[in-house]
Amino acid sequence: MNSLPRPPGWPAAVRPPEAPEWEASAVAWLLDRCPPEYRGYSGLRRHPVVLARFTVLHVEAMQQASRRGVSEARTVLRDVADTDVVERAIATWQLETERLAVLRREAGLVEEALRGRRFRPRL
Repeated sequence: MNSLPRPPGWPAAVRPPEAPEWEASAVAWLLDRCPPEYRGYSGLRRHPVVLARFTVLHVEAMQQASRRGVSEARTVLRDVADTDVVERAIATWQLETERLAVLRREAGLVEEALRGRRFRPRL
């Protein structure tokens, strides 16, 4: 399995495309990144490409919320929290923004692979 190509940014918990049971590992990974309610939708579990699209859109919405949190924090929170608390909240949103950028790349790569894209190693 180590000889199968994985593009940079591929999630470690997902087997590479073309490996045995790779789609099952992708579905499990995708479901772990979505709201728990998504597990209750049989259509998502049975259609990995659809689940991947739902996951990408969910992550993008979280990215937007995180960016909004950073941009509004000083005005929205100034009446309810001390300046140091607000600054720590902003730092937390910035960390979350970075984490979500990585997650968006991972989810996007899994979606591309589920749509049939195959990755080839570069020299």
